[in-house]
Amino acid sequence: MEETNENPLNIELSEEMAEGIYSNLAIITHSDSEFVLDFIRVMPGVPKARVKSRIILTPEHAKRLVMALEDNINRFEAINGKIKIKEATALPLNFGGPVGQA
Repeated sequence: MEETNENPLNIELSEEMAEGIYSNLAIITHSDSEFVLDFIRVMPGVPKARVKSRIILTPEHAKRLVMALEDNINRFEAINGKIKIKEATALPLNFGGPVGQA
């Protein structure tokens, strides 16, 4: 027998939020009660970067997020092939751009 949800979740997505926020660096920290995900955009030639978005999750929701990401990555790779990850190196602050001199 199929269950039906009597109270479907109505999710609203504003135009501004639908644009998204680009991030090329994430820093994850945690305490005994929460995980904090800071999404940052590092720009070439700019030594200072700002947190663009912060998400705070319970440990259970952090685990659910990991499981959902794994599922989506597996589906993506089934269609598009393995995602290649370059060898981890230190993030250069100049990002390959010009280096300022005083």
